[in-house]
Amino acid sequence: MPIRNASAVWEGTLKAGAGRLKTESGSFEGRYTAASRFEEEEGTNPEELIGAAHAGCFSQAFSLSLEQAGFKPERIETSARVHLDKVPDGFAITRVELTTKARVPNIPEATFQSEAEKAKQTCPVSQALKAIDITLDAHLEQ
Repeated sequence: MPIRNASAVWEGTLKAGAGRLKTESGSFEGRYTAASRFEEEEGTNPEELIGAAHAGCFSQAFSLSLEQAGFKPERIETSARVHLDKVPDGFAITRVELTTKARVPNIPEATFQSEAEKAKQTCPVSQALKAIDITLDAHLEQ
């Protein structure tokens, strides 16, 4: 299996400094600062990228799970809200809230929910984050 690479460069102090996050493939490069991470300044941050990775991973895992259960998903759209909270010894990612909506013809609601939960448990990013609370709100579109 391939090994994926990404890099970060940070220059300066935490408050006054800035950095760049970059993927090896070149498909993403973005600026980040303390303010884009801990406040609302423009720029990216590690938690946002974890959210994108989790949403993408879950969507693919859900598609596979549905296909293996005999259903053909037409569209899966997932968002991930990653919570970065102050904890006694600094900051920590404490929770990820996945929300997904999918168009899957002829699937019973109970099966849809069961397969969504299975995908949440088995996607590799969920596995990497299993030390934190991951919630799922799944909606079947008609």
